[in-house]
Amino acid sequence: MPAAAKVHVRGEDRDDDGGSAASETVEIVKTVVVALAIAFVLRVLLFQPFTIPSASMEPNLYEGDYIVVSKWAYGYSKFSSGLPINLPLGEGRVFGRAPNRGDIVVFKLPRDNRTDYIKRVIGLPGDTIQMIANKLYINGQPVEDAVVSAGEVNDIFGPRPVTEVRETLPNGRTFMTQDFGPGGDLDDTPVYQVPAGHYFMMGDNRDNSIDSRVEQSAGVGMVPEENLVGKAEIIMFSWEPGASLFNPVSWFANVRPSRFFRVLD
Repeated sequence: MPAAAKVHVRGEDRDDDGGSAASETVEIVKTVVVALAIAFVLRVLLFQPFTIPSASMEPNLYEGDYIVVSKWAYGYSKFSSGLPINLPLGEGRVFGRAPNRGDIVVFKLPRDNRTDYIKRVIGLPGDTIQMIANKLYINGQPVEDAVVSAGEVNDIFGPRPVTEVRETLPNGRTFMTQDFGPGGDLDDTPVYQVPAGHYFMMGDNRDNSIDSRVEQSAGVGMVPEENLVGKAEIIMFSWEPGASLFNPVSWFANVRPSRFFRVLD
């Protein structure tokens, strides 16, 4: 009898351990599910990460910058969620607020309402915008600018002179632009009239940006306010082109720590 009782007790111990392990597994799964649900809600409603895919916003955003966009900076629209399907919110924006001239904005490309683009707000509803001899004009007035540096880059087009210019918009907003000199395809344009409820977007890399200077069928055209996804707030991380998610060694070889946690102008 004592031996049998001892075996019975050990069996009960094994059952308790198994039940405890199963309970712990359930709790871990529940915690992970809750954490993922919170992250999903935050991404859909508040903040969304984006990776910069091109050089159109240099010298302020570089290919490989990993940025965070604030969803509610301009209210919320059917395009704001970042989901494969649009939310049934109808036209316009909920709690809509107008962007400021000079904001860096992520928006849905008007010609397909799916592709994410990032540019700077240059023209507000009712404005006229024009480029004349490589200089930006807003409402018939030249935008103040000053050359900060001049140098040379060697890219797929060969060696080219490049200039960095500090522009000051009519509202006092200042930022750097990059230019490859006169004679560019978009250095001289007609006058654009920004319709009500739309915005005129331009890249900071003025000679390497398909933006509102190019008509909607081939470029961006005027961007409806409901297409605004959110305001780019901060560069969280940055890697040189060539870093691969599946090659951890490349993370360290291509990292740009000087760009980490940089608040955007």
